[in-house]
Amino acid sequence: MTMNPYLSQLSKIGSASSRKIVGLMSGTSLDGLDIALCEFSGYGLETQVKLLNFRTISYSSELKSALKLISSKPRVDLEQVTVLNAYLGNIYGEMVLACLGDWNVEVTDVDLIASHGQTIYHAPKHQHGLEFYPNATFQIGDGDHVAVKTGIITLSDFRQKHVAAGGEGAPLSIYGDYLLFSSDTEHRVLLNIGGISNFTYLPATGSGLAVMSTDVGPGNTLMDQFVQREYPGLGYDDGGSIAAAGEINESLLNLLLDDAFFKRSFPKTTGPEVFSLSYLDNVLGKAGLIELTNADVLATLSAFTVAGIELGLSACIPDNTDFSLYISGGGMHNTFLRQQLEAKLGLSIKSTALLDIDPDAKEAVLFAVLANECISGAALQYPTTSGLLPVAMGKISLPR
Repeated sequence: MTMNPYLSQLSKIGSASSRKIVGLMSGTSLDGLDIALCEFSGYGLETQVKLLNFRTISYSSELKSALKLISSKPRVDLEQVTVLNAYLGNIYGEMVLACLGDWNVEVTDVDLIASHGQTIYHAPKHQHGLEFYPNATFQIGDGDHVAVKTGIITLSDFRQKHVAAGGEGAPLSIYGDYLLFSSDTEHRVLLNIGGISNFTYLPATGSGLAVMSTDVGPGNTLMDQFVQREYPGLGYDDGGSIAAAGEINESLLNLLLDDAFFKRSFPKTTGPEVFSLSYLDNVLGKAGLIELTNADVLATLSAFTVAGIELGLSACIPDNTDFSLYISGGGMHNTFLRQQLEAKLGLSIKSTALLDIDPDAKEAVLFAVLANECISGAALQYPTTSGLLPVAMGKISLPR
């Protein structure tokens, strides 16, 4: 009996001394696709990764508009979901091929693609509240289309195994953070400010303190949505310059923080399904604050993001514990937000570039790590204090 040649190829990839994996990531901001070409050796705590090339390719305005119509909404056009699932997979494949061509990398030199997909709805049980239904999450950008378009074995749909094993499907960054950034000497926080803010707390190895990863509230999502509505043609508040001209409204901030999400225990997840413009408008209406200037609203939304992060860190890290905070994600480029955060926490924020990972590329790299673990890793037993589910994540799509 002959074996499918791609299965034989998978076996060789898994046992090879090194692998080249393209990591793909698009967040809830719906702004584009991060493409990271990585070279791996080892797996588990012996994982070594080198970022060879990285690029972000923006979505077209038409694609952004189409995705917004089906994202973070409980009721959407099912036909649009169906066709965009296939269309986006093809677009991802074309983007990968374009990058490989520009980087002078042959398709045959790439072993795997790790595609996160585009999240269009995140529905943990505590959010949907449906008695007989489990945690759920949904990403589009079909992996089979990516594999066929590129001719490269593709792993995708990583979050489903985590949900199937009892998790909420997020945050998954803890796996890569733990494998790549654990330190024997330094307590570390890996903070990612994307559409939603999340962090991984990595106490120094052997300290006996618990590893923790959790969402903590909105990152850029509310600020970006507000800017896009109030300033047609702008996608976001560049550097926080509009917010910096405003004043924080404490009444609005307190009302924004008066949500059930902030009362739940850690770890937990959330998404723009909760923290939407409807959420903001309802709060503004209740408070009778609809006459605030746009700059005041943005200054307060920035403080809201900072407050969520501070509350999460205070709850998850023991008092009087010194730690270093390394930041990644789009929020790191918001100067006003970073200044607010440093003032609130009383520490200097560092970039993950100091840990040899481009902060803009970090999320794409971490999904490449998950693919590396799925294909090459053993059944790694994580510390009982980590909350990490010992599962291999990623559905495998063969090109033929």
